[in-house]
Amino acid sequence: MNPTLAHVLERSDIRRGDAFAVAPAPTLATGFARLDAELPGGGWPRGALTELLTEHGGISGIGELGLLLPALAALTAAGQTVVLIAPPYCAHAPAWAAAGIRLDCLRLVFPRRPRDALWAGVEALRCGGVAATLLWLDALFRAQLPANSLRRLHVAAGEGGGGAFCFRPARLAAEASPAPLRLQLDGAGQCLRVRLLKRRGPPARQDILLDVTRPAGFLQSVSHAVAGAVLPDTTDTRRRNRVAA
Repeated sequence: MNPTLAHVLERSDIRRGDAFAVAPAPTLATGFARLDAELPGGGWPRGALTELLTEHGGISGIGELGLLLPALAALTAAGQTVVLIAPPYCAHAPAWAAAGIRLDCLRLVFPRRPRDALWAGVEALRCGGVAATLLWLDALFRAQLPANSLRRLHVAAGEGGGGAFCFRPARLAAEASPAPLRLQLDGAGQCLRVRLLKRRGPPARQDILLDVTRPAGFLQSVSHAVAGAVLPDTTDTRRRNRVAA
């Protein structure tokens, strides 16, 4: 191979169509060997946006949060911070603790307005002290994020270098996105079906079935003891944070 061409192909932003791109930063192991084998760099990307698309935008109870648990548990075990931006329900602390998450490393943000949610997401992603950020923003915007919002989140993730996971409705799967990794998640009996819609590598040939833990009460609705309707404008942030922490 021409030495000049070989040098170009070594760049992290260049890849061959039949091969995975070189991860620009060390990845974070997902905890699922079959999934790691299908992801460039062998895990969740750092410094880039990952979209997780489900029927109800991350609140369908099919194990979508369980997919992230091994990685989040590893991060918090090392004392690193994980931030949740606009989760659709109040987080139930005992369930998170039982899943191996250190609660003192967990931060929850319940914005009152859509613009505050986007600002909080960008700032969390830009912060080098945040190891992973989980975002549920479409519920606040009712339909979809304003134009260029995903690009802002992706760029911010590149500045901070942490993991960035945005839960979105499955109906948006056909839309263009700057996220280099997009996964569509569906329930398949007791398993979670993962469809790789987009990755920095050749198209995936088949879906992946994973046995994902589904912690009971991970996010609790208003019908449970932990109060909080789905992202109302009148959310009492201080009260909800006290209960979640």
